[in-house]
Amino acid sequence: MDLGLGGRGYLLTGASRGLGFATARCLVDDGARVLVSSRSADAVSEAADQLGGAPAAFGTAADLADPGAAERLVDETRERLGRVDGALISVGGPAPGTVLEVAEEHWRAAVDSVLLGPLRLVKALVPHLGDGAAIGFVLSTSVRQPLGHLAISNGLRPGLAMTAKALADELGPRGIRVFGLMPGTIATARIAEIEAASGDPQAARARTEAGIPLRRVGRPEEFGRVAAFTLSPAASYVTGTMIPVDGGVLRSL
Repeated sequence: MDLGLGGRGYLLTGASRGLGFATARCLVDDGARVLVSSRSADAVSEAADQLGGAPAAFGTAADLADPGAAERLVDETRERLGRVDGALISVGGPAPGTVLEVAEEHWRAAVDSVLLGPLRLVKALVPHLGDGAAIGFVLSTSVRQPLGHLAISNGLRPGLAMTAKALADELGPRGIRVFGLMPGTIATARIAEIEAASGDPQAARARTEAGIPLRRVGRPEEFGRVAAFTLSPAASYVTGTMIPVDGGVLRSL
């Protein structure tokens, strides 16, 4: 299948590694050009090099919690790529903890990074998007069912998902699609860190896999292929939906 990505340009945040990088890899391999960002200048520079460098891939450091980051990212994307056909918006996971344990300042910081940062970026992007553009949000299975010890994610991800749904209604008449992706447990560096912190990574992985119908964690490229497809013109009638990429973990329809 031809995804129709040739020559198109995409902005990806939180994409120096993990799910965002895997998506950038799929986009570039199919002919798109990308600008990847994350908070670390060294990390995004290395990621852009791994993706082949200019003219296919560029990197820039940005923190979406910074109110000035959104406009700068969009301006740089247009300058580097010559066009912007969409974005995959991802931010780092908020602080762990239960509802009663997490301090109020962590909730406030997460609102800035998980909710307001992506919304600022959407507002900066939309004036430059045309018919056929797509905006994807990297969410979590916490959109549909709570995750243990991740109270902030359980509180904010569903709100961002509903905001994405509302944006799909608002932008649909302009031909702009909006969707969310809900990754389950994918074998990224962050998951490896969490498993290592348990004291017995192998046992932690075994417990996780026992609860997944496919009996294994996902691979980053499996998420990346789904994200690249939904961003592409091949998914031109997909909007307003939240798509799980979770090996069957979610029990809801």
